[in-house]
Amino acid sequence: MTILEIARENNIDIPTLCHSPEFTPIGACRMCVVEVERSRTLVGSCHTPIEEGMVIQTHSPRVLETRRTIVELLLASHSGTCYMCDKANICELRAIATDLDVGLPQFQVRKRYYPIEDDSPYIVRDLSKCILCRRCIWACTEVARKNVFAVGYRGFDSKIVVDFDQPLDKEVCRDCGICIPFCPTGALGRPRDIAEEKEGKPLVVRG
Repeated sequence: MTILEIARENNIDIPTLCHSPEFTPIGACRMCVVEVERSRTLVGSCHTPIEEGMVIQTHSPRVLETRRTIVELLLASHSGTCYMCDKANICELRAIATDLDVGLPQFQVRKRYYPIEDDSPYIVRDLSKCILCRRCIWACTEVARKNVFAVGYRGFDSKIVVDFDQPLDKEVCRDCGICIPFCPTGALGRPRDIAEEKEGKPLVVRG
């Protein structure tokens, strides 16, 4: 078992933005770091196995300060506007920021701006809200078994891409949408007419 799994079994909350029990631990967001006695650095709890005699601090001052810094960095480069986001009330990034009492970020960094991708009749992508957690990749690869997404480029230019950074317009996405609920922010969503149909509202047919 990992530290995160044993913590959840004991009702100890360790926040994470990239982990999900449905697929292999990613360790991308680093939000789940904990302090292990005799370890020089903080370790990611989602992929670190437990060992006999481990002494683990899940909410030490060092751990909490590191998590606040990670959230501030994510918010500083996150160009999404919460009050205009359909996922604002269930956004995991916003919820963790609230729990950690993180307000306006103190860092001045470049923001990522991308046009909204609505080429697909099944999925809308707003990569300006993407935090590169990679959940969509693992959900598509390990749950849906369709391998649509990947990480492209490096450093600040890294982004979730389709093929050779082409617009998402894949027929395999029809009647799927598995990746959408895994997204912790509002970067993935359904076209409004499909979302309204699923909610029992009249379907808007565009001629």
